Parts: sequence; C-alpha cells; structure tokens
Amino acid sequence: MFAICKNHLDEKSLVEIHFCKSNRILLEKTMHPIMKIDKLSKKFVVNQTFPHIWGTFKNLFSFQKKEIEAIHSLSFHIHEGEKVAFVGPNGAGKSTTIKMLTGILHPTAGQIDILGLTPWKDRQALGYKIGTVFGQRTQLWYHLPPSDTFALLAKIYEINSNVYRQRLAELVEVFEIESLLNRPVKQLSLGERMRCELVASLLHQPKILFLDEPTIGLDINAKQKIRGFLNKLSKNQGIALFLTSHDTADIEQVCDRVIVLDRGTIIHDSSVRDLKKTYMKKKILTFVTTEECLSLSLPGIKTLENANYHFICEVDLEAIPIDAVIREALKLASLKDVTIEDPSMEEVIRILYRNSSHA
Repeated sequence: MFAICKNHLDEKSLVEIHFCKSNRILLEKTMHPIMKIDKLSKKFVVNQTFPHIWGTFKNLFSFQKKEIEAIHSLSFHIHEGEKVAFVGPNGAGKSTTIKMLTGILHPTAGQIDILGLTPWKDRQALGYKIGTVFGQRTQLWYHLPPSDTFALLAKIYEINSNVYRQRLAELVEVFEIESLLNRPVKQLSLGERMRCELVASLLHQPKILFLDEPTIGLDINAKQKIRGFLNKLSKNQGIALFLTSHDTADIEQVCDRVIVLDRGTIIHDSSVRDLKKTYMKKKILTFVTTEECLSLSLPGIKTLENANYHFICEVDLEAIPIDAVIREALKLASLKDVTIEDPSMEEVIRILYRNSSHA
C-alpha cells in the first residue's frame, strides 16, 4: 500500500479512487458466504447384526450397538448467487447432509451457519430464508388447485396481501403457469407440477433454494424448461442454488460448481469446468469418410463404430494427441467431416469415483 496526498489529486482522480473503493466494498459484500459449513460430522448408532444361521439366533437375544459415521468433517462455503451441485453415489451422505443444512437433523460435531442462523436451533426462522424443492415429495395440495396452496403459504410466511399478489404475478410470468393456477394438482403433468412447486418455494423470496432431484421423472422438454427457469431465477434474483441430482445434465446445464461426496467425505470441490479439465483425459472422434470402413489402428485408440462411412473412436489423450489421429486418418481416406466431443459428465464423475475407491 502507499499513501496519497489528497491535495495533489484532481477531481477525476478522486472520483476514480472513490469508485474503486466502493467496488471493493461491494465485492467484499458479494463474496461474503451465506452458507458456512465447518468440520461437519454425523454419526448414527445402530444395532449390530451377525451373519449366518447362528448369527440369526444371536441377533434375537443380543442387542449390541455400533456407531456408523455417515458424514466425516465436511467443510465448504457457498456465496450469494452460486449454483452448486452436490453429488455422490447412493449412500454417500447427500440426504443426511441436506437434512442437517435444513435443520431436520442435529450434527454430531461441527458448525453450520446459514445467513447467520444455526439450522437445528433456528429452524423456524431459517424457514423464512430458504426454499426447498424435492422431486419425489410435494407441498401442493393434491385435490386443490395450486392457487389455493399459494394463498395458504402466503399466510404461513406472513406475506402482505399486496406484496403477495405482486410476487405471485412475477413468478407466474417467469414459470409460465397462468393456465395451471386453477386446475387441481392431480390433473397436472409432472413438469407442470414441478413448475408450481418452484413457485411455491419462491413466494417468500428465499436467499437459498435447496433442490433434490428437481427433474426426476420428467421428459426431455420438461427438464430443459426447468433448467432454463432455474438459470433465469439465479441470474435475475441472485438466489443461491444447492442442487442434488443423479441426472448429470442438471449439473452441466445449471451449475457452475460441483462438490462430489463419497462415503461421507468430500473428494472433489471445484468449478464444473475445472472438473472436466482435470478428469477428461479422453475425447470422442467421429470421422465421416469416403470409404465405407476405415482401418485406423493406433496406440491409445479404441474403435466404437466402423461402418456406413462413419468411424467413431475414443482417443486416450495421454497416449496420443488428437492431431496425430486426424493426420493418420487423412492418409487412409478422404474426410468429409470430423467431430470432436468430450465424454459426458456422467463418465467424468464415474472416473472420479473410481479414482477415489482406489485411493
């Protein structure tokens, strides 16, 4: 740092310094985490069971307990407007973590601070600041139209009637549900119901939206709509999204950051782009040729398809560069088209799990 004599600066310079200072303060506020998780752990006590036929008899009379650690020392921060995917295989601890973050479960150790609140101590107050959407559970009354559920939620969240009407009108427009408002929920498709679920979770203007499998069971078009709505929501309102999903397209198309959980421990935390860069060691090449088949045999090449003027192969970038493969193909045939693709996000995460299990 250096000192500046104010008397030696013109008005323009002073304005620039003030502008920089204001931006720095704004940046510091923006970068302040709204969710702080520090060394979070959760243990469960369960009955110990014994195998085989003698173990079956022993289980009837023995009540030995054992402790299982479902979550081990998780630490991460989430900032305003971040779109974070929280992924892992079944049994990794995702649901347990979300239950602790939303105040349903009390952790065995560690700290959670969400917007200045401790979830299990301030669960009611936290409910006014977060929203939750679970793909396999609903908060909509099944036999009533969504408008009735919305009106009830406005009362629960103590939303002023004028403010409620304004918010509802905005959300109805964003999620395109005007034609659904007065139809019983039981008559709505899964995609239509999910859009109404999102509106119900956003009426009270939460700062963080927890989404558990929001596109489960939806068709391709409905999934695309939901993802588009979530991106628009985050961009326009600055809401942080915390998403769990087994559909890797949700991660790629919605989230900027991915936290990967395995056996109760974080094994990766980075941007989606960095995750791909780190673990995508292969590319998929598709050649459209003048020859019906292409006899391309090189180290690091795995042929996936070779017929009908199409040659598709997987290239191991650690064994051979892409340009060497293309040069060799040009020697063997005239090429009409060449396409280079990355492996799917599903394949990337599979590699990550495999590396973790071997560690």
